[in-house]
Amino acid sequence: MSEKPRPARPVVEGRDESGPVPVEYRFSHARNGTRHLVVVFANFSAPQEYGFSNGVLDQVRANILWIRDLFDGGNAYYLCKDMDFGVERSVAALIARFVHALGLTADQVTMFGGSKGGTAALQFALRHGYGNALAVVPQFRIGTALHERRPAAAALMMGQATPEKVAALDAIMPELVAATPHRHTNVYLVTSPQDEHYTRQVAPYVELFRDYPNFNLVFNDSPLITGHDTVTARTLPSVMGLLNLLVAGIAPRIGHARTGGEQPDRDTSAIDELLAGTERFPRPRVDHPAPGATVPGHAVVVAGYAPGAARVSIWLSGKYMGSAQTDADGRWERRFSRPWEAGEYALKLFGVTDDGEQSPRTRYTLTVTEAAPPLPAPVVTDPADQSYVPGPAVRLTGQAPGADRVELAIGEHVLGAVPVENGLWTWQPAWEWRGGGHTVEVRAGDADGRVSPPGQVSFVVAGALARNAKLQQRYGG
Repeated sequence: MSEKPRPARPVVEGRDESGPVPVEYRFSHARNGTRHLVVVFANFSAPQEYGFSNGVLDQVRANILWIRDLFDGGNAYYLCKDMDFGVERSVAALIARFVHALGLTADQVTMFGGSKGGTAALQFALRHGYGNALAVVPQFRIGTALHERRPAAAALMMGQATPEKVAALDAIMPELVAATPHRHTNVYLVTSPQDEHYTRQVAPYVELFRDYPNFNLVFNDSPLITGHDTVTARTLPSVMGLLNLLVAGIAPRIGHARTGGEQPDRDTSAIDELLAGTERFPRPRVDHPAPGATVPGHAVVVAGYAPGAARVSIWLSGKYMGSAQTDADGRWERRFSRPWEAGEYALKLFGVTDDGEQSPRTRYTLTVTEAAPPLPAPVVTDPADQSYVPGPAVRLTGQAPGADRVELAIGEHVLGAVPVENGLWTWQPAWEWRGGGHTVEVRAGDADGRVSPPGQVSFVVAGALARNAKLQQRYGG
């Protein structure tokens, strides 16, 4: 099946190292809080070893967990490496962590996959008692399928492929189907007589499901199916319809079915904590203001930590509010110069690398209180406005009631800053002024972050030629 490399719906990527083998995954939240999880397993042709990642699941309203079948650079049927089944235990543990973090029960989980992914869907559903297994063209004799068609995967899973190891892998699925206590799992097995695996890999094992209350064999006899790799493509529309029914809580059978149960306002802190601890490119963290704290509208500052990001992009209701550069330690801060009105603001933030890669989104509620009255503009008392000063040293003095400091600038160039004492300030630079006209802006600030409108003074400094002319007039020459 032809697939593009990434799903279109927003996803979080992560790596779970809590089990004996690291497991990589992608996760996408459900729409409108739908209470269901679909776990997706990959076939051999899946790009980057993530199955059904070409956007076909975009309209599925469940939480979706794609699990990558890539271990030591190869495929392992989500089972083993060199006959060590730590892979299976690690994958099972990851699924259980997501089910727990989402607050779901086993019957609210569907295992889904095609080919070896279909085998994995049956394996994990029947071994661990999840509600539904939707398996498209699975194989039941895993060892034989590997030995005959997949030498690279066979080498990874078995090491040296011996008859004993092939037989051991061949026995896994038939023994599980026959002996599992989880016969109430709703099993949907999609296959076709045109699939070259059907005669040896599926048909002999259908009878093992005889006493399953809801076993369903979806048998596609389309003449357009030309082999194993085309079954999935030809059955995909009906498979997606069936998957959406399972997500809605309808497992097709005679009896009562219950749908709905969405909880859009459900607390997601547990799943957020799990994602934050395992995602590959972590979402930015907001440390200031602290949770529950408020900020005055005249001094809105947001700051935090964004490891791996070059900058943090900040948005409000779809409007870009600005960005903040990170330092070498991943710390960032954004100060907003314009006052904000009092109220609650739902910010969305994400990290961006130098290459343009974006992190998952962080949602942060910012509570702003009413802004304090602005400081009055400072007054420059000396030199007088529009005056002539001899230079080259020019001292500026003035008044700034209620302020802690003043900052002086010419245009965008900051000249310096001085403290205010008892409402008065004085500033004199160590350098000499050039001759000619100058306009200096002075802004006042206080400890609460308030900044005044600018005060302004313009003056003319006598240049060197003017001073020489005065000397000539005084002493002759």
